[in-house]
Amino acid sequence: MKKIFVLTGEPSGDKLASKVINELKKINPQIDYLSVGGENLKALGIKSIYDLKEITFLGFTRVILNLFSINNKINKTVKAILKYNPNLLFTVDSPDFTLRVAERVKKKNNQIKIIHYVAPQVWIWRKERLKKIKKFVDHTLLLFSFEKKYFNEENMDYTFVGHPLLQNTEKTKIDINQVIGKNKAIISIFPGSRKSEIIVLMPILLEFISLMNKKYTDMTYVFHSTKEYSSLIQSFIKETNLSNCEIISDDKVKSHILHKSIFAVAKSGTVSLEICNAKIPSIILYKMGLINFLIVKSLVNTKYANIVNFTADEEVIPELLQSDCNSKNIFKYVSSFLEDPNLMKKQLEKVNTTLTKLKTSGSPSEKASLTINRFL
Repeated sequence: MKKIFVLTGEPSGDKLASKVINELKKINPQIDYLSVGGENLKALGIKSIYDLKEITFLGFTRVILNLFSINNKINKTVKAILKYNPNLLFTVDSPDFTLRVAERVKKKNNQIKIIHYVAPQVWIWRKERLKKIKKFVDHTLLLFSFEKKYFNEENMDYTFVGHPLLQNTEKTKIDINQVIGKNKAIISIFPGSRKSEIIVLMPILLEFISLMNKKYTDMTYVFHSTKEYSSLIQSFIKETNLSNCEIISDDKVKSHILHKSIFAVAKSGTVSLEICNAKIPSIILYKMGLINFLIVKSLVNTKYANIVNFTADEEVIPELLQSDCNSKNIFKYVSSFLEDPNLMKKQLEKVNTTLTKLKTSGSPSEKASLTINRFL
């Protein structure tokens, strides 16, 4: 029986990996799996060698402060992979963790094939990384067509599969009245999938909701969370007198809630593509420590944090970053959209035009699974 080790570094990677492995199980059920994964891979019956949250670090200073523990975790992961001795190591996103592990695995056992999913964002920063990666990664699965030129320049082996968050998914009928009160307009809120992001953004988001409640009386705010952090989000809400906040952690319910929303407020990240694909107007936000921000600012070579804005080369979706990421600004932008339906319509039209440049025909997850199966 062939063996695959699936290596992720955060919840978004776990979600992407599970979509691919779910397809791979259909075309080749005779594969054994082991992972560093989260709830999505667990739902497929794939054991994780430790809890994913043990390696979910955010920001340069946080990584520096945890260098010793991170290095220990890398060594532990490498050891577990070598002991498992898979035919293939499938690394997903989180390159500062997954690719460090992959490099050490390859040095110890070059018979293990390595396929990496979600290429490092070299169009934003550290383009030189590809020269290093090509020495130990056998194949890369690309999400976006514009990434091809960077890989062609380095003569690297890749397959453009597209982004699974942009594929059309089957909609199941769910009675959301059990979750949301009738005749309530829904605003979906995505506070992040990492503990450190949630801790920074929740006070800002709750203050934003307080401001909204003074103007709008018919809104329900639904926080989209992983199961792991729903209690953390709940603890923040409990400290307020807000009664129109709900938390959802089930993926099918989250998708249904999003499609029923009139607006979305989201931490910058891949979830923005899911929001855009659902045709929901939105804004994105992000905030980090000053030192981290100054480091990032000195390294990036793009004007925009959001992939849709980057592709369109204009701020189609408002970006509230750093000092702009505050409750008053969020309230100002959201209320301006709600008061002007034409503003929402114009954003959605531009988003739709931009997404056509990012989408691919067929199922990205199925294409990725077929590529992986070819390497076994």
